[in-house]
Amino acid sequence: MEIAREVARPRRRSLIDREAWLGSLMLSPAIGYIFLLIAVPFFLAIYLSFTNSIAGNLNAEFIGFANFQKVLSEPVFQRALINTFIFTFVSQLIVLVLAKILALALMRSFPGKPIVRFLILLPWVAPIALTTKMWWFMLEPTYSIISWTLQFFHLIGPFDWKGYSDEVTGMMCIIMIHVWRMLPFATVIILAGLTSIPQDLMDAAIVDGASPWRRLFEITLPLMLPVVAVAVLFGVIFTFTDLIVVRLLTNGAPFDTTQVLASLSFRRGIDSRLLGQGAAIALFLVPMLLIVSVLMLRYVRKTEVA
Repeated sequence: MEIAREVARPRRRSLIDREAWLGSLMLSPAIGYIFLLIAVPFFLAIYLSFTNSIAGNLNAEFIGFANFQKVLSEPVFQRALINTFIFTFVSQLIVLVLAKILALALMRSFPGKPIVRFLILLPWVAPIALTTKMWWFMLEPTYSIISWTLQFFHLIGPFDWKGYSDEVTGMMCIIMIHVWRMLPFATVIILAGLTSIPQDLMDAAIVDGASPWRRLFEITLPLMLPVVAVAVLFGVIFTFTDLIVVRLLTNGAPFDTTQVLASLSFRRGIDSRLLGQGAAIALFLVPMLLIVSVLMLRYVRKTEVA
């Protein structure tokens, strides 16, 4: 019996020590998370988009591509699609420029640098719903601190900052708040990329007499391209799927001219209870995000190999 136990113990340990079995065990929570919280809702959305499902009603009929045809013919959807591209590309362009400037500034030593880093990261760690409501009060036309200050100094009268009567102003405020939110994330990624650049290259360029602009365009930016591509990829995904800023700040006002695809999908599927049309609108995000992700990942792989 004792010999059998001694033989069995090493066998049990060898099962735990097997890399394939242990790796599968460690990956199972992540796979379960992806399946339950991503795959199941995704396939459910595909199913709902081909039915006339209504919230609170279990009787749904298969209607084919009727939901897609209906939303494609609506001016509201067309405007939301254009707003989504404007919202994404304008905000990401501003974020990249400002993040690069902040990252270069944080590379230097100056008094109060830890406090500045904390203040830069604060918008990213704060709950987006809470910060959007904070901006909502700050941009209130009559009683906000911005309007009160400008009126106190007789610089401007009451102004509709949130764009309830002007869609251009509304989109500008939405982009501004999203840039404020995403700037810390992009700054951290670019700062990590800057710190990974070998100092020997910069020292050699300085010895050779290269100017700061030449070092920026011939050393820093080429080596930073893979990192910038990753920052752009995550930024595009976050921006394309973001609905909180639009939902809480303007809710599409005036007359749904500031809607994006994500907020329009929520409004149609949840507020109007038309689950099939809401799912159809949401699915238009998938091919666009897939194309962007594939292109950016292929570009990152090419730059890393080169």
